[in-house]
Amino acid sequence: MKILLTGASGYIGARLLIRLIQENHFVYVLVRNPSRFNPPPNSDGKIKVIEGDILDMLSLKNIPSDIEVAYYLIHSMSKDAENFDLKDRIAAENFIEVIQKTACKQIVYLSGIVNDDHLSKHLSSRFEVEKILKTSTIPVTCLRAAIIIGAGSASFEIIRDLVEKLPIMIAPKWVLSKCQPISIVDVIDYLSKVLNHKDCIGQSFDIGGEEALTYREILLRFAKLRKLRRYILVVPFFTPRLSSYWLFFITTVNIQLAKALVDSLKNNAVCSDQKILKILPKKCLTFEESVKRAFQKIEDHEVISSWKDAWSGGNLPAHFMDYIQVPNHGCLTYTEIQPFSKTIDSNALMQSMYQVGGKNGYYVNWAWKIRGLIDRLLGGVGLRRGKVSREKPRPGDALDFWRVLVVDEQKHRFLLYAEMKLPGEAWLEFNIEAKGNLVVKATFRPSGIFGRLYWYVLWPIHLIIFRGLALKIIKRTQTPPKEQDHTS
Repeated sequence: MKILLTGASGYIGARLLIRLIQENHFVYVLVRNPSRFNPPPNSDGKIKVIEGDILDMLSLKNIPSDIEVAYYLIHSMSKDAENFDLKDRIAAENFIEVIQKTACKQIVYLSGIVNDDHLSKHLSSRFEVEKILKTSTIPVTCLRAAIIIGAGSASFEIIRDLVEKLPIMIAPKWVLSKCQPISIVDVIDYLSKVLNHKDCIGQSFDIGGEEALTYREILLRFAKLRKLRRYILVVPFFTPRLSSYWLFFITTVNIQLAKALVDSLKNNAVCSDQKILKILPKKCLTFEESVKRAFQKIEDHEVISSWKDAWSGGNLPAHFMDYIQVPNHGCLTYTEIQPFSKTIDSNALMQSMYQVGGKNGYYVNWAWKIRGLIDRLLGGVGLRRGKVSREKPRPGDALDFWRVLVVDEQKHRFLLYAEMKLPGEAWLEFNIEAKGNLVVKATFRPSGIFGRLYWYVLWPIHLIIFRGLALKIIKRTQTPPKEQDHTS
């Protein structure tokens, strides 16, 4: 079948795309920035990338008319926390206006479980999108899920942060709310199996795992699997705002996402029925099986996608191509040039560059940690996003409080953009010169006098950390003497 997939760069979409290709469908992939879309292996001839922003009607004119099924996997949760529901509404209205002009016979939408009487703003927005999609002439299949457990999912990472960092948790009342977690494996399975299924077209289904649990039970079961002893004390005086700040400082989520999540956690998210099992009989993974599988994927470096990949995690605008050419006018720069041995291969040096950040750190790591903490206090992303579990980063990947913009192995260029809170904009660029130099260049475009003051105050630190970082990269690449003469 010919399928339109929206949200293909997101956590769910990237995984669903692989399944659709495996099932021999032809997929039109709608993305805002084709440059940051990485096609899955063996997808040649099976996909076509279409550039378009669902919030911009004019950009959607290239959507082909021969679509048979469309997946709507878009949600506008972003740093613009006050208006995400408005964006959700506009996006859904734009989508149905365009999709009704095609041959599409089914829309598949992934939503949240909405069985409580008083829904959070986040869940209300999801439900409103569902209702908007159903106003079209095309039948909608809606799958409603609670928290999704899988390597790289926001739910999994938040639970992991809380359990692994806090031996004793002073928890708000929302930990007593119930939800029915489901594995990402089962979500993708459902999304693929409802495709063109006559008994699923025009229907809405709650999907969930084997059992409903309180969030307290989820945290304690997770701890048991990790062989950790944890204690949870529930107190009544945690306000939603205080709870969101608690999540923000302990976990990797930004403050906007933390507020939205806490607001939603007051709702019970339990399946109201199991009617989908009569149409698509299957045994979903248990919570314990889902967690074990997620950790196995992490250990095997097989994490296909992460919630951190979304631009909503930082401050970089959607059209990030504008930032790939580092500006010169009105900028302040620091450049560190370090020669390296002729015995060092440039490609090996590139691989060493890719190891910067995450658990490997930088140089004078305590200084970076302090900067990350300050960023968190200011409401920024801090260092806690870490880095993706793949050897070679991709454009668009999150790396601590950076965003990867360029990974060019031919020109030996690796470019990062700062998503931390700054009085200006910052880039960090690594280059390998043909004459045998590693170049580390920091560029800062200040905003006003305070921006310039910020740069000059940190200048002495730059002298230390960037020189040390360049030397660390070279040292990590240095070939042991006993291996240098193996071809002689």
